[in-house]
Amino acid sequence: LVVECKGTFTDPGATATDSCDANVVVNVTGTVNPDVVGEYTLTYTAVDASGNSADPVTRTVQVVDTGKPVITLLGASTMTVECKSTFTDPGATATDSCDANVMVNVTGTVNPDVVGEYTLTYTAVDASGNSADPVTRTVQVVDTVKPEIVLNGANPLVVECKSTFTDPGATASDACQGTVPVTNDAAT
Repeated sequence: LVVECKGTFTDPGATATDSCDANVVVNVTGTVNPDVVGEYTLTYTAVDASGNSADPVTRTVQVVDTGKPVITLLGASTMTVECKSTFTDPGATATDSCDANVMVNVTGTVNPDVVGEYTLTYTAVDASGNSADPVTRTVQVVDTVKPEIVLNGANPLVVECKSTFTDPGATASDACQGTVPVTNDAAT
């Protein structure tokens, strides 16, 4: 017999017939634990009123786990992270009808220093080798902070009329991209 782990097992039993004794009792030894995967043996014996023993008969019961684990994400399946901030994966858990301790593995990485879309994939395999359907999380690293411009030289600048003016320029830095080019689109 094959029984699914955590299912119910009811021994169908056995009967004994005897040419002389009409009421031969069958005894069974062995147990089946339907909560633990494995192979179990039940042995049936009988003795008639005259003390004659039947040849023992055995039944093998296999408790199997064919159900796959289910992965549940902790946190949202789509996350947004600001560039240059810290990203901490909230992780995932796995539940299984038979295996109480299913480990979740994650593949993929998120680089919070580089704008882009990243995918983390979570997988799990129970003790019986059943694989969960993979679950993914998308992490968007975005840059929503404006760069800061710093003027070179004094502000305001004083220039003598009819003299030559050289723009001292400016520098700009961005939290995500570092130094960024500055353009001057004012009329000279």
